[in-house]
Formats: sequence, structure tokens, C-alpha cells
Amino acid sequence: MSRRFMSGRAWTVGLAMTTVLTTALTIWLSLGLYDQHDRAQRRQDLLAAARQSALNFTSLDYRHYDRDSANVLEGATGDFKRQFAAQTEQLTKLVAENKSVSEGQVLEAGIVRADTHVARVLVVADSKVTNTAAPKGEARTYRLQLDLVYRGGRWLTSDVEFVG
Repeated sequence: MSRRFMSGRAWTVGLAMTTVLTTALTIWLSLGLYDQHDRAQRRQDLLAAARQSALNFTSLDYRHYDRDSANVLEGATGDFKRQFAAQTEQLTKLVAENKSVSEGQVLEAGIVRADTHVARVLVVADSKVTNTAAPKGEARTYRLQLDLVYRGGRWLTSDVEFVG
């Protein structure tokens, strides 16, 4: 074989190997970016659900308490949903008697821990509460620990605790 043929063949083999390696590296990096994007999206979905749940929980108005309590229950599951539903009738009377209005606002939310199906999120929320005892309103700050589960393609609140 001629020397020219060997160097041409070596060059072709080198080019083919370089192409295969470049393609493999591109695929590997693309999968990593996709996974990173997927994790970021799940994190955003989780935080959005926790924020909405806390907002629903801290925004209740005696004039449309049925709708407000239904919003809480729509984003709830498990024991939390059962307990809240069991107290709804009593709370409806209490809220109406006191003409209570609570306007919540979520200030911060952060994930304590999360995997693909279970998460814990801490939420800080403020609320302006007016009622017969405080007709001009009273500011309240809540620190909530929400446990969430991923069911049916969305995050649902399974427990709410007031912390610190």
C-alpha cells in the first residue's frame, strides 16, 4: 500500500471518529440541558402551587366564603382536605358573624425539600384582616410550612402548619 493511501485512510478514520465523538457529546449535553430545564420547570410549578395554596388559605371573605373555601379545597388533598372540609360549615358561620375579610399576599416561598412526588415548602405571607373587632384592619404575618404531593399532573397541598 502506498503511503499516501494510508495517510488518507487515517485521516478519514480520524474524521469519522471525531464526528462520532462530537455527535455523542452533543447528545449528552442536550440531554443534560433538557433534564436541567425539566427540573427547573418542576421547581417553578411546585413554588407556584405552594404560593397559590397559601394565597387561597390567607384570602377569605365572608361575602363569598363558599367560593374562597372551594379554592382552598381545590388545591388540597389528604388529611388537610378532609379537615378543612369538615370545618367549612362552622367556619362559614364564624366568618359571617364576624364579617371577616382577609386579603393575603405571599412575600416569599422556598423549597425545603422535594423529589418527584413529595415536597415541603416554607411560605411567608402577609394578610390584612378586617372584622367586627378590627374594622380598620389589622396586619398579620404568617409563616407556613406546606407539604405537597404531586397527583394527577399537579401539586396539591396535603398539610399546612403555622411555624415560627
